[in-house]
Amino acid sequence: MDGQDTIMSLSNVSWEAEFRKLFEVGSDRYQQGKREVSSFFQPEELELLQRIGYRAQEMFDFLEDHVNYGAPDYATAYKVAVLRERYFREVQGGSWTGQVVAASQLPAKTDTMDGVAWFPRLVAKARAKLAGELDEPTMYGCAGDRPFLAGYGHTLDSFLEIVWKHGENDEAILKALRQGP
Repeated sequence: MDGQDTIMSLSNVSWEAEFRKLFEVGSDRYQQGKREVSSFFQPEELELLQRIGYRAQEMFDFLEDHVNYGAPDYATAYKVAVLRERYFREVQGGSWTGQVVAASQLPAKTDTMDGVAWFPRLVAKARAKLAGELDEPTMYGCAGDRPFLAGYGHTLDSFLEIVWKHGENDEAILKALRQGP
């Protein structure tokens, strides 16, 4: 996607400093051995997450993988959060759908579209991520998603933008994936 066609704009994000602090403090907490999501976040941190359309588990998963694998980095986590917040505000009117996409509802990792394994599952996860509907055990941006996207020159945020732009048109999403950034 070219710069004129992007959905995400990083300007006018009022919560960036709070999010950065949470990412840094959360990484430290995880390194110190805190591993229970239910007691990981402070009330004001949970309020921030709720305000931007994020669940505690989603943030925890990003922090866990950041500490354990070095990815996603802060910039990626922030860009994904910006996309989710914009979708939450602009498409969902700031309201949660109340729906949850269970892992059992996702395509299998081995399912293919036009010979591309993983793609059907990743598209379903990306749509659920944008809508805030992923179940807690499922992570958009997991250790399988990141190398898959990198193989096409994409990042977690660039793929979310593609999915948002093309909606339910899997063919257009796959074409954009194959074209690279």
